Amino acid sequence: MPDVEQHSDPFEEQLSADLRRAGAGFDADRAALVAAGAVRGRRRLLRRRAAVVGGAASLALVGLGGALVLPGGNGSAPRDEASVGTSGHSPTATPAPAPVSGDALIRALEKLLPEGTFSKAEARGTDEEPGPYVSAVYDDGKGAAAIGVSLGRVRPGSDEARQRTECPGKVFMHYDACGTTRLPDGSVVMVMQGYEYPDRRVDTKLWSAELVTPEGQQVGISEWNAAAEKDAPITRPEPPLSASELRRLAAARVWRDAVDAMPEDPGRPAGDPTPSATRRAVAVAPTLRGLLPKGRLTVSEDSGDDTGFGYLVVDDGKGRCLVQVNVQDDMSDVADDLFGSGSEKLPDGTRVAVHQGPSEKGGAGAVMWTVDTLRSDGRRVVISELNSGAPHDAATRTTPALTVRQLRTIALSAKWWR
Repeated sequence: MPDVEQHSDPFEEQLSADLRRAGAGFDADRAALVAAGAVRGRRRLLRRRAAVVGGAASLALVGLGGALVLPGGNGSAPRDEASVGTSGHSPTATPAPAPVSGDALIRALEKLLPEGTFSKAEARGTDEEPGPYVSAVYDDGKGAAAIGVSLGRVRPGSDEARQRTECPGKVFMHYDACGTTRLPDGSVVMVMQGYEYPDRRVDTKLWSAELVTPEGQQVGISEWNAAAEKDAPITRPEPPLSASELRRLAAARVWRDAVDAMPEDPGRPAGDPTPSATRRAVAVAPTLRGLLPKGRLTVSEDSGDDTGFGYLVVDDGKGRCLVQVNVQDDMSDVADDLFGSGSEKLPDGTRVAVHQGPSEKGGAGAVMWTVDTLRSDGRRVVISELNSGAPHDAATRTTPALTVRQLRTIALSAKWWR
């Protein structure tokens, strides 16, 4: 593996910096997070997995869902035969429900699964840090499979809530199917049938569901066709629960009751920060498209209207290239982490760093060119380009389509802020 200090991924650096600033108390596995530049895709999935398995890097976050026919047809969330003894109050109800133990979550998961064997169960209760989860090995008679449930909250109506139930772009993730549906009670659920490894080096399948309610309750389900998430033999062709069964499990009322029993986080903002009048966020992909050199590039894929992160897949007739941009504010306090002694400093105080080298996670011949910029007021724009159409693909050409000079011009444009 190449030395990440010699050529590191700026999007991975962003996530590591965000974690440090949030006081997470651990160093992110930078090699594992290289693919996490896709805010709508790989980063969300990595966070959900960390929450499901309950590792040291857990962020108590989850991700993914599809269509559900609710029993009774009354438009309300289903109430299951499984119960954890809470009253189903909304997350803001008072008094708060009693904490739900890890053992209660284990019993709930076992009761909700179809008939089969249930072993190696682990869980955290709703009053345990960094957040509740339950995992086990389940076997319906066709092979052992790891399965996990992670619970949390998101800000209702926020970008975070929306992004968690959007299917990620296939540029960053391989999956066979993905769909999102709004339930009669206003909840949104997404189901994705994909793979554990983005480069498909092992055909371990990961099928996931994520549900977000209008109140911000969040339920994430993950299942594999192996008895462990990684480094375990494949035991069956597919995970045990079908897409419809994943949707039903994610919508089970017992999980919402458990989320209601989680302590409120007094430091969590009630909604998305209000952008300032002088620094309103821009949609990254359309802005990037407008800054491309005229007349020589075609765009085949883009990330839509997301702010903060976006990408285009471009081609000048000589091969596809992935161009990614991350736009951030208030990054001055991590400047020394992001810019070394070899970085350039412009007369206005803007710092510029250029990296060229092999793509750490790319296929044969893949290289990454990056221009990272940080203005003196903390505004950061970092742009990276691969000579391939996706992070794990082999090179389509010898070098990327855009030159470093062109990348620099794009990154230093004033159009990234309004």
